[in-house]
Amino acid sequence: MIVTTRHLFTIPWFSPRRGFCRDRSRAWFRAHGFDWGHFVRNGIHADRLEATGDALALALVAWARECA
Repeated sequence: MIVTTRHLFTIPWFSPRRGFCRDRSRAWFRAHGFDWGHFVRNGIHADRLEATGDALALALVAWARECA
């Protein structure tokens, strides 16, 4: 499954507004060695996000699956 910016910017549950913040998401991608530009253009495989073990990444993958 491919997780996209649509998922990133629509995920509920984490604040009064839907979605994760673009700037902090970009920093998170950089901190985990992911290419933000590639993600914006092509998405990222859920397996790569899950491999981080990060709670926010796992929540994002769960949201992407729920949207599918």
